[in-house]
Amino acid sequence: MDHTQALGPLLEKLASVRVLCIGDVMLDRFVYGSVDRVSPEAPIPVLRIEREAQMLGGAGNVVRNVAALGAHATLIAVVGDDDAGRDIARLIANEPSLEASLITVADRSTTVKLRYVAGNQQLLRADREQSNALERETNERVCAAVEGEIADADVVVLSDYAKGVLSPGVVARVVAIAARHAKPVIADPKTVDFARYKGVNVLTPNAKELAAATAMAVGDDASAESAARKALASAAADAVLVTRSERGMTLVARDGGTHHFPAEAREVFDVSGAGDTVLAVLGLALGAGASIADAAAFANLAAGIVVCKAGTAVVRPDELSQALHAADLKGPEAKIRTIDSALDLTERWRTRGLKIGFTNGCFDLIHTGHISMLAQARAACDRLVVGLNTDASVKRLKGPTRPVNTEMARAIVLAALETVDLVVLFDEETPIKLIEALRPDALIKGADYSVEQVVGASFVQSYGGRVVLATLMPGQSTSGTIARMGRVPAGAKP
Repeated sequence: MDHTQALGPLLEKLASVRVLCIGDVMLDRFVYGSVDRVSPEAPIPVLRIEREAQMLGGAGNVVRNVAALGAHATLIAVVGDDDAGRDIARLIANEPSLEASLITVADRSTTVKLRYVAGNQQLLRADREQSNALERETNERVCAAVEGEIADADVVVLSDYAKGVLSPGVVARVVAIAARHAKPVIADPKTVDFARYKGVNVLTPNAKELAAATAMAVGDDASAESAARKALASAAADAVLVTRSERGMTLVARDGGTHHFPAEAREVFDVSGAGDTVLAVLGLALGAGASIADAAAFANLAAGIVVCKAGTAVVRPDELSQALHAADLKGPEAKIRTIDSALDLTERWRTRGLKIGFTNGCFDLIHTGHISMLAQARAACDRLVVGLNTDASVKRLKGPTRPVNTEMARAIVLAALETVDLVVLFDEETPIKLIEALRPDALIKGADYSVEQVVGASFVQSYGGRVVLATLMPGQSTSGTIARMGRVPAGAKP
């Protein structure tokens, strides 16, 4: 069955959904660098550190995905009284669409996953965690937080990473609380005992977890369905949605309906965090009133996007929209992205060793000077991102009679050029925020500027990037073109 027609209207409803997420939060830390030698102390690579990053992981990645799609999420989780726990609190506070009831336990360590990455290769992962059961008092605080938050939620999701928060007792109480408030519950299991999730509406194991829990093979569609039906009985759930990596997903509902969704990804880069995305999107879709089949199709679409990204990534509304309208967006429109989507895409390019270039302008009337400059810009990098002034920005810079063409018309013309790989609109008078976010390897501008005059030049040079001044074609400018057009009498052939 084709669920595509139902998914477009569903995407528009997501921002109004409120998700309550209970589970194991963790801090994902990344140390990025390059390796060009082996240590003299031992036969191990030496990582020259270039940058570090950290983000919410585990249940935190679920709510990150909710926030990325414009919806609201509340996280209930347990952290230690340590720097990692405080970092998690800060990351949540920085997201306007996120709230949290973080229960601090003094003698417990916050779960941290530290990954060392060189190029597109993960060298090492070091974990710090405690997975022992929580004290009774802490369990009571978790359940009390659920009681306090559930009235405002549209859906409840349980993100179980087997770190102690979702004990059988806590799961049973959360399911009972949700039932009293008529809220659907979705659980992502991390244990072979699916009976502990008894009463949830949807269970979302991956193929490996399903095989371990049912002691059945999960290979082809038929075996996946059989194993899912056994899990359905064990958990007394309404449905089981099995994520099967390159084989897509299988949905088995209690009413007997079965749906097999083929994998959407064209290029699988990293499957880490894909289950979090499925849990978040499935919850959002059900919270928005979708049928379980449509919600599963939506989650499958999102999973196909996120596995093409590096690390614990999220899916954004414009990416889902583009995926839904893929047939219509094979042309220039596919290159026009929001800043967040552009950051995800450029990060994927970087992991493949590609150099990112950036240039910007109003590009009101494309002329041969523009074509020449963009060709030179593309020659200076592997992928060229063009920052394009919005209509409001152009008016502030050029006056009330400009632009001649709207921002979308200008963006489409730019995106149609072979030399341009990505177009990102910006509303400020200069692209400095865009440059600071993208961190291009090469910053390209016309030679009518000096390096010192180029916006963002010092920033790009500070981390080893280069500034390229493109040769200009004499006599070519948009203002000059418009002036010449104004001298042509109306109705006359120019």
